[in-house]
Order: sequence, then C-alpha cells, then structure tokens
Amino acid sequence: MTEMMKSGVFKIESHPKYSVSVDMADLPVDIRSIFDSPKYAVFPGFCDVHVHFREPGFSYKERIYTGSRAAARGGYTAVCTMPNLNPVPDSIENLKKELEIIETDSVIRVIPYGAITVGEAGQTLADLEGMADDVCGFSDDGRGVQSEETMREAMIRAKALGKMIVAHCEDNSLLLGGYIHDGEYAKAHGHRGICSESEWGPIARDLRLAEETGCAYHVCHISTKESVQLIREAKARGVNVTCETAPHYLVMDDGDLREEGRFKMNPPLRSREDKLALIEGICDGTIDMIATDHAPHSAEEKAKGLEKSAFGIVGIETAFPVMYTKLVKTGVISMDRLMELLVINPRERFGIPMTNDFTVWDLDAEFTVDPNEFISMGKATPFAGEKLFGRCVLTVSDGKIAYKL
Repeated sequence: MTEMMKSGVFKIESHPKYSVSVDMADLPVDIRSIFDSPKYAVFPGFCDVHVHFREPGFSYKERIYTGSRAAARGGYTAVCTMPNLNPVPDSIENLKKELEIIETDSVIRVIPYGAITVGEAGQTLADLEGMADDVCGFSDDGRGVQSEETMREAMIRAKALGKMIVAHCEDNSLLLGGYIHDGEYAKAHGHRGICSESEWGPIARDLRLAEETGCAYHVCHISTKESVQLIREAKARGVNVTCETAPHYLVMDDGDLREEGRFKMNPPLRSREDKLALIEGICDGTIDMIATDHAPHSAEEKAKGLEKSAFGIVGIETAFPVMYTKLVKTGVISMDRLMELLVINPRERFGIPMTNDFTVWDLDAEFTVDPNEFISMGKATPFAGEKLFGRCVLTVSDGKIAYKL
C-alpha cells in the first residue's frame, strides 16, 4: 500500500475532460506489465458522493478501514461519507472524531458530510459555520428535514458558506409503516408500501426553496419518475440543482423483489415505469451522477426478510461492473457517459479534484457476484449470484496503490 506513482510519461485519456500521467519507471515490474497489455482499460478514479462507512458509532457494520478498501476495489478514489453516525457530526468537536479515523485508516480520499440539524433530529440547525471548512456539504441523510422553515434557514446559511444542501427527501407523514414500494409486488404479497409522493413531495418543496434562496441543492438517491420530471423542469428554470440515483434503481424494479432483506433499501425499488424514467434521466442529463448509497449492516440485521430487516444494501464493489454490464455493453449509454456519471460530474459539482488517481480494469473478465468475497463488512446485495463483466486489477489514489488484485 505504500508504493508511490509519480507523474511522468504514460498518459491515460479515458474522457475528454480527464487525463493523468504516470512515470512507468516508478512502477513495480508486475504493475508495469498491466500497462503493456491491451486487455486492460484504464479509467480515472471514480467518485461516490453517497456512502455509509459507519464510523464512529457503528463499527460492527463497517469501518472506514474496510469501507475505503472496498471502495478502492470498486475503482473509487474519492467518497463522501454520510453523517448518520454516533456522535452525529453536527459540531466541529463531533466531526473531529470522524476526521481522526479517516486520517488514520483510509486508503482513499474520504470527505465527510456535516449534519444539517443537531442529532439529525430536524429541529435545531447544526453548527454549519464551524464545520464548513472540513465537509463536502450538509445532509441529514437517512432522515428527511420535515420542516419547511428549517430547510429554508439551512439553505440560507449554506449559501452564505458556499456549501451545498444534500437532501434525503422523505415525508414521514406519508410512510404509514411502509417498507417496500407501494406497487404490484406489495399488493400481491401483502406488504405495506411506501408511496412515491413521500419522495417527490419533499423534492418539489425543496426545489421551490432552492429557487427562492439561490442555494446549491443536491438530491440524494432519486427513485421515482415524478422526481426525475420535477428536477428536469427545475433545471430548465435555472434552479441550481443536481441529483443522483443508484445502480440498483437503474437495473432493477419491484418485479425483481424477493422475500429477502438484501432487496430492502430506502428508497425502495420502484416500478418498471420509474426505472425507465431514471434511465431516460441519465441519458438526457437530468440525472447528473450515479452514487452507490453503500449502506452495510450486520448479517443479523439483514436476515429478517423484507418487513423487518434494516434498510440498506452494499454496492461499492459491484457498481462499475453492474453499470458496465447492464448499461454500457447493452448500448443504453456510452462509456464516456458512464465516466461523466461516475467521475466528472460528481467531482465537478462537489469540488473534489483529481490527485493522480486512476483505476485499471479487465473488462472481459466475467465473474459471479459472491458477497463472501467482498472486502466490505456488509454482504447484503441484490446482485448476489449474478454474472457480471469487469474486474478491477489496480486502483491508485493520490499516487499510492490503494488496491491491487
């Protein structure tokens, strides 16, 4: 993990907006051979603006040590970690606890979010000013900010600080105990459903507030066709908004559900119509980036079926193979567009620079997803047993080898 790679003579150009140079003389012999072989593809280091590495507070689910290594195995060299931790990073004192672990244990660039409200309780605004220099933005991820006045004030203060509000949009009054999409599968199997309006309703409110305040606003993990259309219309009006979706929402719908906790996430897998709207959104530019929402839990927490398992799945080690296999190889999007979604747009929007980062893949390697092989402590994935293409053989972050097959 300590070999250094310095800029020099080998130039990687995987997208018109990105290139990096590597001095081949500085590489170990076994790694130089990778660059000599035409079978390998070299990409810029991927960037995920939505992950849960669970420290401090929940290290039995994941640690920054394991999460960052799992990210490197997935080709990621920069990630943004969500604040639903213990203690919640709602002050510089609490944030420092997370920063200290990152400094000690991470093999890639890990940038935390600060909470929007104290304890993510939705009542009193957190110390946004005190945390601003050390966070990528402010989010109460895992919980929607229910109060319009609280969100308006958060946007006003975030704008003054030059920071984004990054919103988990969920109206608690519409959940009614639901835990999967309120669609055909829920009706056929007697499950309580989560309606689409619980997501798009808060998005509509926040878009209005972002337009009013001028705050930079980013919407987490959109999953409904209405969300796509609302954001498309807001962009056309000039609202300063971006959004993300996750791989599972693009390639699965509620028709793929099984009675297993590894299919339970929040927001849930929606209808086929929603999935097609999301695909249209990544094709026409409405959706700016793909983020994994990597959310590990213990095996016990995910072994209780759809109703009682914890919300959340892992995805950072499978995201690129899923997108490459199911969207690029099938001709839905180009590789250049995938690089925009995984690299260019998240880095530009969140101000995360390249620091001699790249990742090398064998795109012809076919494998079967086996969660027991994951570096992540979380093993719950809806892609278990699926055959995918693309195996990471090397990831370099800030000139250092973060992962090597």
